[in-house]
Amino acid sequence: MASDARATSLERIAEGVWHPPRSSEAITAEIWVQGDSVIVRRAGASAGEPALALGFLSTIEVSSRVGNVPRRIAFSNGSLFETPDNAGIDQLLTKHGSNRAGAFVHGLERFHPRLIVFVAAVFLLAAAIYRFALPALVEVAVLVTPDVVPQTMSAGTLKSLDATLLKPSQLPEVKRRSIEEGFADLAKRADRGTGGYSLNFREGGAIGPNAFALPSGTIILTDELVDIAGDDTDMVLAVLAHEIGHVDRKHSLRQIYRAAGTAGLIMLIAGDVGSAMQDVLTNGAALLSLSYSREAESEADHYSVILMTKAGRDPLALARFFTALQEKLNVGADETSMFDTHPGMPDRQKMIEQWAREAREAKIK
Repeated sequence: MASDARATSLERIAEGVWHPPRSSEAITAEIWVQGDSVIVRRAGASAGEPALALGFLSTIEVSSRVGNVPRRIAFSNGSLFETPDNAGIDQLLTKHGSNRAGAFVHGLERFHPRLIVFVAAVFLLAAAIYRFALPALVEVAVLVTPDVVPQTMSAGTLKSLDATLLKPSQLPEVKRRSIEEGFADLAKRADRGTGGYSLNFREGGAIGPNAFALPSGTIILTDELVDIAGDDTDMVLAVLAHEIGHVDRKHSLRQIYRAAGTAGLIMLIAGDVGSAMQDVLTNGAALLSLSYSREAESEADHYSVILMTKAGRDPLALARFFTALQEKLNVGADETSMFDTHPGMPDRQKMIEQWAREAREAKIK
């Protein structure tokens, strides 16, 4: 009998504001519960004063808890009770087994140590996607990309570079012709054949001594790089063979798709973040991408050795070019570190020498 008395006793839950049906009037009130009955009474009302609203736990509607937003309890007569006492409403609902979903959502909103585990799991999943899924998707994208796409991208890129950074070449005609003849000889022995590549001479300006390949097979060679090689044309041709390797192995196209995928993955995790945090995330993604860049550079170096050997030229010319860079520009003398986008030049020179020996022993033609 004592337990029945406790079950039917009147219990005050929370204080708030009651709005009559279809009215904006706000009356300071209290909400009480007795058994399964929910009662709204005027604040400070006497025992004999009638209730403002009456309902049952099974018929009232309680809004879900969202942060500290006040809760609303709607009654069947159209009246509404509103209270900021979320804890009291939660206690009522939990006690009577109601609104479990709302309590669960609010529990997720609050910080718990287990959220650290959840965040760690998200980053582990992202790392797995980056490590395994993204490379696979890049390969699929490369395979299904029609030829017109890299051609369009390359044409636009070259046009933009010509308008901003590059200038017309000032190389003597004799020098240009010598390089073009050697390049044509390399091209006919490469995967795409003579018509698959286009050599473009430019004055590098801010870019300086450089050579780079666009996805379509367009290769840009700067006057400054030719100047570093001096009279050693094989140095220049070895660099061009390296760029042909990038084209044939589709490194540029892969890098474009990989960068797009990495950016998408970062935004999926970070959402709309500030510029400073976005820089941190982007730089972190760049560091994660270094292994691909090193692999691509090593592959292009190997390609240069093989192609130069096939053309009857010095396969060690690329290693010689790296030495010239170190001597004339004092760059690339250090060993590989995790912050390099390319392997260190000493490492590359050692590998080039090894590949050249292997090519001679294999009598590649």
